[in-house]
Amino acid sequence: MKAKPIPLQSVKLQDRIWQSRFQLVRDEVIPYQWDALNDRIPGVPPSHAIRNFRIAAGESEGEFKGFVFQDSDLAKWLEAVAYVLAVEPNPELEKTADEVIDLIANAQQPDGYLNTYFTIAEPDKRWTNLRDWHELYCAGHMMEAAVAYYEATGKRKLLEVMCRFADYIAETFGPEPRKLQGYPGHPEIELALVRLYHGTGGEKYLKLSKYFVDQRGQEPHWYDIEAQRRGDVPKYYFSDIGYNYSQAHLPVRQQETAEGHSVRALYLFSGMADVAVETGDEELLEVCRRLWDNVTLRRMYITGGVGSERYGERFTFDYDLPNDRAYTETCASIALVFFAHRMLQADMDAKYANVMERALYNGVLSGISLDGKSFFYVNPLEVWPEAGRVRHDLQHVKTERQGWFACACCPPNAARLLASIGRYMYSAGEDTAYIHLYAASTAELVLAGMKVRLIQETDYPWQEKVTIKVEPEEAREFAIAVRLPDWCEDPSLAVNGKEADLTQATSRGYAYIRRTWQPGDTIELTLPMPVQRISANPKVRENAGRVALQRGPVVYCLEEVDNGPNLSAVILPRDSELSAQWRSDLLGGVVTIHGKALRIDEDRWNGKLYMPAKAPPATREIEITAVPYSTWCNRKPGEMLVWIREA
Repeated sequence: MKAKPIPLQSVKLQDRIWQSRFQLVRDEVIPYQWDALNDRIPGVPPSHAIRNFRIAAGESEGEFKGFVFQDSDLAKWLEAVAYVLAVEPNPELEKTADEVIDLIANAQQPDGYLNTYFTIAEPDKRWTNLRDWHELYCAGHMMEAAVAYYEATGKRKLLEVMCRFADYIAETFGPEPRKLQGYPGHPEIELALVRLYHGTGGEKYLKLSKYFVDQRGQEPHWYDIEAQRRGDVPKYYFSDIGYNYSQAHLPVRQQETAEGHSVRALYLFSGMADVAVETGDEELLEVCRRLWDNVTLRRMYITGGVGSERYGERFTFDYDLPNDRAYTETCASIALVFFAHRMLQADMDAKYANVMERALYNGVLSGISLDGKSFFYVNPLEVWPEAGRVRHDLQHVKTERQGWFACACCPPNAARLLASIGRYMYSAGEDTAYIHLYAASTAELVLAGMKVRLIQETDYPWQEKVTIKVEPEEAREFAIAVRLPDWCEDPSLAVNGKEADLTQATSRGYAYIRRTWQPGDTIELTLPMPVQRISANPKVRENAGRVALQRGPVVYCLEEVDNGPNLSAVILPRDSELSAQWRSDLLGGVVTIHGKALRIDEDRWNGKLYMPAKAPPATREIEITAVPYSTWCNRKPGEMLVWIREA
């Protein structure tokens, strides 16, 4: 079944987690990141983003500074601003955004081209290195910002700027002999062009997106052709990874596994899903399903993190999921949410929403501090601070969130996702409403030609009860589909107090309730949340003999601040009883997990490095406290551990 997300403006949040994160983005993150983009935060790497645009616009003088993709940080910040404005008016913020848009427009070249690096630094080298130089990637992010800002405010200036640029790109690239037959080294424009098509109705943008998707990986290989034109040896930064790094090793329809840079891969897959849906391309959609299964069944961490290796920020091979060396870039979890959301609309199956929920509550939220002013680029599942300081292969692992990065893709990416979280909660078909995520909220949608309001009352994911009040304009027949999460073993559902038979009503993870709905009807969904011990597939070698703790969709971890140092010495007996406790005074309000465990007696070693093994080892009983993984390192920095040894 196919459906469409309802507009962001149609969802009002009251949720403890997501509304507070929206407010955090509005009140703290956007102002902080604006200062970062203007190089006004001491002690962090400068952004240079606004400065570069001012130079490109002729408003000041100087050299380009920063990475070649620096424009994209400003684009994502502006997209986050658009989502805030879509939800509630903010004249001062809108004024700042309008001034930014004026600056962007002034930096656009007469032919429509827009990129500060090439305008300032190398104006004669446009489109000469698509493999490495991110021109189309930056264009895509600015297109997304333009559509979001138009939808939020009705103002067309940035949209017209980006349509001019997109028209120029369409004149430059394509199958015709006079055009370049290339495609981006960093995918992103594929999904952005489909979004531009949605925002304008311009069929040429959809056609161009399809071209970029289908051209990727074709022979003769474009990256070799352009390298020869430059007079370069055809060689990647990551030459031993090769074309895989940019998912250009094969035409996309022949790809079987997720390869290379994880963010690039998932942006590409998202664009492929968009093209497949809009063009009715079932073959391409089947490729997306195949790649989805490879990512989520063999290459994804329990937190919804993806990309297991620092070198190339990439996927490696099936079941290679090291905990302490994990890369799991915040942007990769965000991109996984994008891919999941697109597949969900095309192929209404709860498996996509289940992963989307897992990534949101764990892999995404971990990337931003509770005060919104520091960020993780990398999100490992085990941290030993001393090793991170000394070992070269762990230098990417930080024990504290950073105020900014020289390569700052993750902070504004998190901002735009959290500001738009309402887009991911509901979808609507012709006469069916889908509820994908549970959060206290009100949604207004159109079903069977009539306005319907759905009101969720819940403290999910801390509480197991979800109440959904249904308010149609008048009594009418339609369906409401509620997701039954894969982590829940014994869900129950009642309508107006009468229990429903889920064995008859469930299809692909959703319980469908079709009836003539009256104003005031109520759905009561109960999702029992015992503390669960999760085991990994035995092919995940790092987790042999270990378990992770999960309650509802939330993955937990041990922190040194609660449990002392050397967390690897903690052993959780199989018969140990684990309990959940609400803590309003901790980490903004969370449920913690408590239980009896054992700690290996280190004193008996008496300074020795090795001793004959004793069975069982000498231990002492301790009490452990586990906190949500997403909240770790918001207190005192120290060790962290997700996968715990089991007795």
